[in-house]
Amino acid sequence: MVLLSTVTAISFGQATTEKKVSERDKKKQERRDKINKLIKEEEEGALIYSKQSAFAFKLNTDGWGAFYEHGKYKTIKKTNLWWLELGERKSQKEEKLTTGQVVGNIAFLGTPFIYGKQNIFYYLKAGLGQQLLIGGKGNKNGVAVSAIYGAGISMGYLKPYYLNVVGDNQTNIDIKYVGSDSATKAQFLTPNIINGASGFTKGFGEGKFVPGAYGRLAMRFDYGRFNEFLSAFEVGVNAEYYTQTMPILINNPEKRFFFNGYIAIEFGSRK
Repeated sequence: MVLLSTVTAISFGQATTEKKVSERDKKKQERRDKINKLIKEEEEGALIYSKQSAFAFKLNTDGWGAFYEHGKYKTIKKTNLWWLELGERKSQKEEKLTTGQVVGNIAFLGTPFIYGKQNIFYYLKAGLGQQLLIGGKGNKNGVAVSAIYGAGISMGYLKPYYLNVVGDNQTNIDIKYVGSDSATKAQFLTPNIINGASGFTKGFGEGKFVPGAYGRLAMRFDYGRFNEFLSAFEVGVNAEYYTQTMPILINNPEKRFFFNGYIAIEFGSRK
């Protein structure tokens, strides 16, 4: 009886051990198969990674911007994205001028200024979206093509634009535009009394924030030789809407809705 129990226990232990070994071997094989699959997909041009990050500088049809983007791999074709962007929105009618003064026989040029500008429009945007792989690289020297789409919130900031002008008593003063019925309108639009734009920091504490929303749609072309590095250029469009009008130039229509195209250069890494 004791012998039978001992044999049964040994047999049960061996079976349990064999089962555990079999399960470990199965999991190891599954991991090897997964790795081999990823290697094959990467060789065929797929961008295989768990996460990516990138910095970019962009030129818009109405200004400039810079953004940071972070992506997390979801499937071979899709990557979830979030990003932050900072930039400046300009009017396409802006005209930069430079005036001068003659003292004795010497001519002095003033600081360049933008004629008729009343506010500088900065923005900070945060968004969520996806990157959809359309075409893989095909080989290490190819180009991966992806679609980028997403939306988010935007916070516009209108900073008063100051000019340094010759005042009534022939002294130089800094002024800002305060309305169409004020005396500053004439001063803003009379180039021969304008010395130039005031300092960059002038007026920063006097601006106002205006919330809004936006959407982004783009095509990205990743030409990086190795998948662990992101080197790409991107072309796309933005559409933004703000809760208030955003005046930039005097005597020009004030808009809430802004639509622009852009091109961006991006650099980053993947892991």
